[in-house]
Amino acid sequence: MNYDIIIIGSGPGGYVAAIRASQLGLKTAIVEKAEFGGICLNWGCIPTKALLKSSQVYNYISHASNYGLNDIEDIDFDFKNIVSRSRNIADTMSRGVQYLLKKNNIEQIKGFGKVKPGKIVEVIDNENNIKEYQAKNIIIATGARSRELPNLKQDGKFILGYRQALTMPYLPESMLVVGSGAIGSELAYFYHSMGCEITLVEFLPNIVPVEDEDVSKQLLRSFKKSKIKVLTNSTVESVDTSTGKCVSTVKTKKGIETFETDVVLSAIGITSNVENIGLEDVGIKTGRNRILVDNYYKTNIDGYYAIGDVIPGPALAHVASHEGIVCVEKIAGLNPKTIDYKNIPGCTYTNPEIASVGYTEKAAIEAGFDIKIGKFPFTASGKATSSGNRDGFVKLIFNKKDDLLLGAHLIGDNVTEIIAELVLAKKLKAKSKDIIDAIHPHPTMSEAVMEAAAQAENECIHL
Repeated sequence: MNYDIIIIGSGPGGYVAAIRASQLGLKTAIVEKAEFGGICLNWGCIPTKALLKSSQVYNYISHASNYGLNDIEDIDFDFKNIVSRSRNIADTMSRGVQYLLKKNNIEQIKGFGKVKPGKIVEVIDNENNIKEYQAKNIIIATGARSRELPNLKQDGKFILGYRQALTMPYLPESMLVVGSGAIGSELAYFYHSMGCEITLVEFLPNIVPVEDEDVSKQLLRSFKKSKIKVLTNSTVESVDTSTGKCVSTVKTKKGIETFETDVVLSAIGITSNVENIGLEDVGIKTGRNRILVDNYYKTNIDGYYAIGDVIPGPALAHVASHEGIVCVEKIAGLNPKTIDYKNIPGCTYTNPEIASVGYTEKAAIEAGFDIKIGKFPFTASGKATSSGNRDGFVKLIFNKKDDLLLGAHLIGDNVTEIIAELVLAKKLKAKSKDIIDAIHPHPTMSEAVMEAAAQAENECIHL
């Protein structure tokens, strides 16, 4: 059967591209070897947020007296039920994706997809049956998986990847987490909040190293306040599991230290799924384990495209989705705007949450901007104070020359729900005065955005 577009992979890039293609009248099929919705819906974004919500509720109940309520004695939880809830939510979202695909008349093909010359996709199903499909255009959206280090091989029992960490059959008493990016920090916070003793190891000088340095320092303070042990400028040299425990040898600033934990979580990043999918046979160029594409996601071979975690750029679900839309609209003959990769929001769902967009302070200075900064702490926020979560701040970076917003860095309660305002402000080339003049509702966490902009102009009222 011939199609206008066949998409390999049904993650946030693949399924969104498929739906947009169908909306534009293109005959579309999507190939998926595992669960529809990809890693994000099944093993990443969604189930982690479900786990974190359970831990948030548990912590509210555990600290009821902070809110004027009587303490609740003998608070307990069923860890298996917490994990089961997260899996049920992931399954619900996956079924939702399948419904959307069916609603939009997109053929769902189960199996492992490979590209072949002549715009052919070969699909191998679970019974090793092979079938070929022809298309005018093929989009590769095969995503990524957990990266492994040679001295930190994941065995699923002692040394875990994120999949095993999301489906633990029990709550370990102790865990060493290697890597403090979004995955490592979120899971470190979750397990710690449920009662697991956490040691977080980061190779670089700051945790959440892609964030602004002030944000990294604030999260470090918050983690230390909650008794999470953090080691920066440190590397795990080896892990011995022969005793039934994980005995980790860690090179730290103090020298070699040894830590004994029940398990080790390896959260050192991801690697793109570009192997064994036929790229070499077709002649599709890659670089640094990523497929090389142009601004509209076309590879060097006509009719073959790639989006999401398999191409250079930020490996984020919302980025993949937008790339899929731009790619399909270009194939359909429209003239979509290319993505501004300097205006991509990032979110980390620790406590406090982190949200950011644009230049960090260091990057802005290195890029040659003469900057001014506005910063407003949540200790001065009525909403944050009344909610009992005052850690954090809003930090806005402006160009002194024209007052344009260059970057925004937020850490605090629910700040991931605020960042879209600043993405839009940056896209519309908002200046500091534009943000100040936009009346923000009171009392809200979002008022801190207005106050930070005002602080940059020495007009802040509440500092």
